[in-house]
Amino acid sequence: MTETRKAMILGCGGTRLSAEERDFFRAAQPWGFILFRRNVESLSQVRALTDAMRDVVGWHAPVFVDQEGGTVRRLRPPLVRDYPAASAIGALYETSRAAACEAAFLSGRLMAADLVAAGIDCDCAPVLDIPPEPGAGFLADRAFGCDPDQVIALATAQAEGLKAGGVRPVIKHMPGHGRGLLDSHKRLPVVDAPLAALRETDFRPFREIRGITMAMTCHVLFEAIDPDNPASASRKLVEEVMRGEIGFDGLIISDDISMNALSGDIATRARAVAAAGVDIVLHCNGDMAEMRAVADEAPLLAGAALARAGHALGEPPEADDSDLAALARRFDDVLAGKG
Repeated sequence: MTETRKAMILGCGGTRLSAEERDFFRAAQPWGFILFRRNVESLSQVRALTDAMRDVVGWHAPVFVDQEGGTVRRLRPPLVRDYPAASAIGALYETSRAAACEAAFLSGRLMAADLVAAGIDCDCAPVLDIPPEPGAGFLADRAFGCDPDQVIALATAQAEGLKAGGVRPVIKHMPGHGRGLLDSHKRLPVVDAPLAALRETDFRPFREIRGITMAMTCHVLFEAIDPDNPASASRKLVEEVMRGEIGFDGLIISDDISMNALSGDIATRARAVAAAGVDIVLHCNGDMAEMRAVADEAPLLAGAALARAGHALGEPPEADDSDLAALARRFDDVLAGKG
């Protein structure tokens, strides 16, 4: 990894790179790429696309995707199996902690096999957010539960499953989107909970999970900490909470800056996120004009951020030699309550 790469992750417009995208990525040198449903036609096509992305920047750049299960899946049937939402796995915890943890691990392990086959090596999962009560808010179905201990156990198991399949997990949405009930794609969620409550619940999973080298921020305003700036654009949240209280020393990636929880044009958003101390600016929609604006504002990857990026990639996790068909059968049995 060199210091000529920009501290940004970008998307692309379709299932293949256009000539304009190739020229732009070659010149702009994003650190990584991210895929969405618009980029997925078949597993072989996605593999060709990820190969092309890496070829154009001249190294094995990380390729990310949001593959949680449930509503947030960029790869879907019939290309891959139908994975349940985190809330469905969390429901198992009420009757059997062991079964729920096994299901979480198997979901990660099997999803990793799908992703590796498509050339994807980083999954923006697991979700560590804690809704204030069951069914509450934008992230309710995507959460493993409302109890911090339950969320820590299941998120840890899913992350270990991803790593066992050769995929790097990215925990999200630090320091916690659960109380932010609005959809941050559309509006800015505001959390008015006192700091003591946030420390006791929302921050705990991010503070206590182990073995994680990358985390994604949330576009949520925490009035008790910084009443003026959402977490992704708040130096106070990044330095005092994410790095300080939570103690996360890995690579911090913003949530997608094209989400409307952030204000201003794309250049303003990119500048604010970088100024807050977030290591990597994430822009997902593939719009060329916006990507050029991000490239103008994102800093070169250097210093501590460069070191964290190098550590995050480090030695890639190697997939174990599990019998995937047997794991899939076991996963179905556990989900069905067959022990």
